[in-house]
Amino acid sequence: MTRTWWAAVGGLLVATALPAQEVAPAAQSPVVEIVAPPATAIPAAVPVPTVVTVVLSTAMGEIRVELEKDRAPVTVANFLRYVDAKRFDGITWYRALKLDADGKYGLVQGGLSGTANKAFKPIAHESPAVTGLRHVDGAISMARLEPGSATAEFFVVIGDLVSLDGVAGTEDVGYAVFGRVTDGMDLIRQMLDLPRDPEAGEGSMKGQILAQPVKILSVRRVSCDPAARC
Repeated sequence: MTRTWWAAVGGLLVATALPAQEVAPAAQSPVVEIVAPPATAIPAAVPVPTVVTVVLSTAMGEIRVELEKDRAPVTVANFLRYVDAKRFDGITWYRALKLDADGKYGLVQGGLSGTANKAFKPIAHESPAVTGLRHVDGAISMARLEPGSATAEFFVVIGDLVSLDGVAGTEDVGYAVFGRVTDGMDLIRQMLDLPRDPEAGEGSMKGQILAQPVKILSVRRVSCDPAARC
Protein backbone atom coordinates (compact mmCIF):
# COMPACT_ATOMS: atom_id res chain seq x y z
CA MET A 1 0.00 0.00 0.00
CA THR A 2 1.27 3.51 -0.92
CA ARG A 3 0.36 7.09 -0.17
CA THR A 4 0.60 10.28 -2.36
CA TRP A 5 2.71 13.23 -1.40
CA TRP A 6 2.41 16.55 -3.30
CA ALA A 7 5.58 18.57 -3.67
CA ALA A 8 6.24 21.91 -5.41
CA VAL A 9 8.80 21.44 -8.20
CA GLY A 10 9.36 24.30 -10.67
CA GLY A 11 5.97 25.88 -9.76
CA LEU A 12 4.21 22.62 -10.33
CA LEU A 13 2.72 20.31 -7.83
CA VAL A 14 4.08 16.92 -8.53
CA ALA A 15 2.47 13.93 -7.09
CA THR A 16 4.96 11.48 -5.82
CA ALA A 17 4.01 8.08 -4.65
CA LEU A 18 5.68 7.10 -1.45
CA PRO A 19 5.70 3.63 -0.03
CA ALA A 20 3.44 3.18 2.89
CA GLN A 21 5.19 3.00 6.21
CA GLU A 22 5.20 -0.43 7.65
CA VAL A 23 3.26 -0.60 10.89
CA ALA A 24 4.82 -2.81 13.45
CA PRO A 25 2.42 -5.42 14.62
CA ALA A 26 1.04 -4.82 18.10
CA ALA A 27 3.09 -6.55 20.69
CA GLN A 28 1.33 -9.62 22.04
CA SER A 29 0.76 -9.82 25.76
CA PRO A 30 2.69 -12.66 27.28
CA VAL A 31 0.53 -15.66 28.00
CA VAL A 32 0.69 -16.87 31.56
CA GLU A 33 -0.23 -20.49 31.79
CA ILE A 34 -1.81 -21.33 35.11
CA VAL A 35 -1.26 -24.91 36.09
CA ALA A 36 -3.36 -26.20 38.93
CA PRO A 37 -1.26 -27.77 41.68
CA PRO A 38 -1.56 -31.52 41.94
CA ALA A 39 -4.27 -32.62 44.29
CA THR A 40 -2.88 -33.49 47.69
CA ALA A 41 -4.46 -36.48 49.31
CA ILE A 42 -5.63 -35.69 52.82
CA PRO A 43 -4.63 -38.56 55.06
CA ALA A 44 -7.49 -40.21 56.85
CA ALA A 45 -7.67 -39.37 60.51
CA VAL A 46 -6.43 -42.18 62.70
CA PRO A 47 -9.23 -43.03 65.13
CA VAL A 48 -8.35 -42.65 68.78
CA PRO A 49 -9.41 -45.75 70.71
CA THR A 50 -12.21 -45.08 73.16
CA VAL A 51 -11.27 -45.49 76.79
CA VAL A 52 -13.35 -45.44 79.94
CA THR A 53 -11.80 -43.99 83.07
CA VAL A 54 -12.57 -45.48 86.47
CA VAL A 55 -11.30 -44.54 89.91
CA LEU A 56 -10.63 -47.15 92.57
CA SER A 57 -10.88 -45.45 95.96
CA THR A 58 -8.79 -47.50 98.38
CA ALA A 59 -7.79 -47.24 102.02
CA MET A 60 -4.39 -45.98 100.79
CA GLY A 61 -5.69 -43.45 98.26
CA GLU A 62 -7.10 -43.25 94.73
CA ILE A 63 -5.98 -45.27 91.73
CA ARG A 64 -7.13 -44.09 88.30
CA VAL A 65 -7.36 -46.58 85.44
CA GLU A 66 -8.10 -46.17 81.73
CA LEU A 67 -9.98 -49.13 80.26
CA GLU A 68 -9.49 -49.90 76.54
CA LYS A 69 -13.12 -50.23 75.50
CA ASP A 70 -12.41 -50.53 71.76
CA ARG A 71 -9.44 -52.88 71.92
CA ALA A 72 -10.71 -55.23 74.64
CA PRO A 73 -14.51 -54.81 74.47
CA VAL A 74 -15.46 -58.10 76.13
CA THR A 75 -13.12 -57.71 79.09
CA VAL A 76 -13.91 -54.04 79.64
CA ALA A 77 -17.66 -54.65 79.46
CA ASN A 78 -17.25 -57.37 82.07
CA PHE A 79 -15.24 -55.12 84.40
CA LEU A 80 -17.72 -52.26 84.04
CA ARG A 81 -20.59 -54.62 84.78
CA TYR A 82 -19.10 -55.17 88.23
CA VAL A 83 -18.40 -51.45 88.61
CA ASP A 84 -21.96 -50.41 87.72
CA ALA A 85 -23.46 -53.10 89.95
CA LYS A 86 -21.15 -51.86 92.77
CA ARG A 87 -19.92 -55.40 93.30
CA PHE A 88 -16.34 -54.14 93.63
CA ASP A 89 -17.24 -51.94 96.60
CA GLY A 90 -15.61 -53.39 99.71
CA ILE A 91 -13.31 -55.87 97.94
CA THR A 92 -9.54 -55.86 98.51
CA TRP A 93 -6.11 -55.90 96.95
CA TYR A 94 -5.06 -59.15 98.56
CA ARG A 95 -2.08 -60.55 96.66
CA ALA A 96 1.42 -59.14 96.07
CA LEU A 97 3.94 -61.09 94.00
CA LYS A 98 7.44 -59.62 94.12
CA LEU A 99 9.72 -60.98 91.41
CA ASP A 100 12.95 -59.26 92.43
CA ALA A 101 14.47 -57.91 95.62
CA ASP A 102 14.25 -54.28 94.48
CA GLY A 103 10.56 -54.46 93.64
CA LYS A 104 11.05 -53.39 90.03
CA TYR A 105 9.00 -56.33 88.79
CA GLY A 106 5.89 -57.95 90.17
CA LEU A 107 2.12 -57.70 90.34
CA VAL A 108 -0.62 -56.79 92.78
CA GLN A 109 -3.94 -58.59 92.53
CA GLY A 110 -7.45 -57.70 93.67
CA GLY A 111 -10.97 -58.96 93.19
CA LEU A 112 -13.82 -60.91 94.77
CA SER A 113 -11.62 -63.41 96.54
CA GLY A 114 -13.73 -65.12 99.21
CA THR A 115 -16.97 -63.72 97.80
CA ALA A 116 -17.44 -65.87 94.72
CA ASN A 117 -21.23 -65.62 95.07
CA LYS A 118 -20.97 -62.08 93.65
CA ALA A 119 -19.22 -63.22 90.48
CA PHE A 120 -20.91 -63.11 87.10
CA LYS A 121 -20.38 -65.84 84.50
CA PRO A 122 -16.88 -66.30 83.03
CA ILE A 123 -16.05 -64.35 79.87
CA ALA A 124 -14.38 -65.18 76.57
CA HIS A 125 -10.60 -64.69 76.55
CA GLU A 126 -9.17 -61.69 74.68
CA SER A 127 -5.54 -62.50 73.95
CA PRO A 128 -2.87 -59.79 73.64
CA ALA A 129 -2.17 -61.23 70.18
CA VAL A 130 -5.66 -60.05 69.18
CA THR A 131 -6.00 -56.81 71.18
CA GLY A 132 -2.44 -55.57 70.71
CA LEU A 133 -2.26 -54.64 74.40
CA ARG A 134 0.87 -55.59 76.32
CA HIS A 135 1.81 -56.40 79.91
CA VAL A 136 3.94 -53.31 80.41
CA ASP A 137 4.37 -51.28 83.59
CA GLY A 138 0.93 -50.21 84.86
CA ALA A 139 -1.11 -52.59 82.70
CA ILE A 140 -4.25 -54.03 84.29
CA SER A 141 -5.12 -57.57 83.27
CA MET A 142 -7.51 -60.38 84.19
CA ALA A 143 -6.45 -63.22 86.46
CA ARG A 144 -7.73 -66.65 85.47
CA LEU A 145 -7.11 -70.37 85.51
CA GLU A 146 -7.90 -71.70 82.04
CA PRO A 147 -8.53 -69.30 79.10
CA GLY A 148 -12.20 -68.34 79.19
CA SER A 149 -12.51 -68.73 82.97
CA ALA A 150 -11.93 -65.11 84.05
CA THR A 151 -14.61 -63.48 86.17
CA ALA A 152 -13.73 -60.75 88.69
CA GLU A 153 -10.04 -61.16 89.63
CA PHE A 154 -7.62 -58.63 88.15
CA PHE A 155 -4.02 -57.59 88.62
CA VAL A 156 -1.73 -54.64 87.89
CA VAL A 157 1.74 -55.24 86.45
CA ILE A 158 4.83 -53.57 87.93
CA GLY A 159 7.63 -53.35 85.37
CA ASP A 160 7.41 -54.80 81.88
CA LEU A 161 6.31 -58.44 82.11
CA VAL A 162 5.61 -59.15 78.45
CA SER A 163 6.06 -62.88 79.03
CA LEU A 164 2.44 -62.70 80.26
CA ASP A 165 1.38 -61.76 76.71
CA GLY A 166 1.68 -65.38 75.63
CA VAL A 167 3.43 -66.78 72.58
CA ALA A 168 1.84 -66.39 69.15
CA GLY A 169 1.07 -69.64 67.36
CA THR A 170 1.17 -71.72 70.55
CA GLU A 171 -1.29 -72.77 73.23
CA ASP A 172 0.05 -69.98 75.44
CA VAL A 173 -2.55 -67.27 74.79
CA GLY A 174 -1.42 -65.05 77.65
CA TYR A 175 -3.59 -63.03 79.99
CA ALA A 176 -6.16 -60.45 78.93
CA VAL A 177 -4.83 -56.91 79.30
CA PHE A 178 -7.69 -54.42 79.21
CA GLY A 179 -6.27 -51.08 80.36
CA ARG A 180 -3.60 -49.27 82.33
CA VAL A 181 -3.12 -47.31 85.53
CA THR A 182 -2.70 -43.60 84.76
CA ASP A 183 -2.47 -42.35 88.33
CA GLY A 184 -1.69 -44.16 91.57
CA MET A 185 1.14 -46.50 90.54
CA ASP A 186 3.01 -45.27 93.60
CA LEU A 187 0.29 -46.91 95.72
CA ILE A 188 0.54 -50.15 93.75
CA ARG A 189 4.30 -50.22 94.37
CA GLN A 190 3.74 -49.57 98.06
CA MET A 191 1.40 -52.56 98.22
CA LEU A 192 4.12 -54.73 96.72
CA ASP A 193 6.21 -54.05 99.82
CA LEU A 194 3.46 -54.74 102.37
CA PRO A 195 3.96 -57.72 104.73
CA ARG A 196 2.70 -61.06 103.49
CA ASP A 197 1.38 -64.00 105.44
CA PRO A 198 3.82 -66.90 104.82
CA GLU A 199 1.10 -69.45 105.54
CA ALA A 200 -1.77 -67.92 103.58
CA GLY A 201 -2.63 -68.91 100.01
CA GLU A 202 -2.82 -72.20 98.19
CA GLY A 203 -0.47 -73.78 95.70
CA SER A 204 1.74 -71.31 93.84
CA MET A 205 0.07 -68.40 95.67
CA LYS A 206 1.23 -69.52 99.10
CA GLY A 207 3.23 -66.75 100.77
CA GLN A 208 1.92 -64.13 98.35
CA ILE A 209 -1.21 -63.11 100.30
CA LEU A 210 -1.04 -59.80 102.14
CA ALA A 211 -1.21 -60.08 105.90
CA GLN A 212 -3.48 -57.03 105.86
CA PRO A 213 -5.26 -56.77 102.48
CA VAL A 214 -5.87 -53.22 101.25
CA LYS A 215 -9.56 -52.42 101.10
CA ILE A 216 -11.11 -51.00 97.94
CA LEU A 217 -13.86 -48.71 99.21
CA SER A 218 -15.49 -48.11 95.83
CA VAL A 219 -14.92 -48.27 92.09
CA ARG A 220 -16.68 -45.69 89.92
CA ARG A 221 -16.69 -44.43 86.37
CA VAL A 222 -15.38 -40.88 85.94
CA SER A 223 -17.46 -38.34 84.06
CA CYS A 224 -15.48 -35.80 82.03
CA ASP A 225 -15.54 -33.48 79.04
CA PRO A 226 -16.64 -35.39 75.90
CA ALA A 227 -13.45 -34.24 74.14
CA ALA A 228 -11.29 -35.97 76.74
CA ARG A 229 -10.34 -39.61 76.53
CA CYS A 230 -12.73 -40.85 79.23
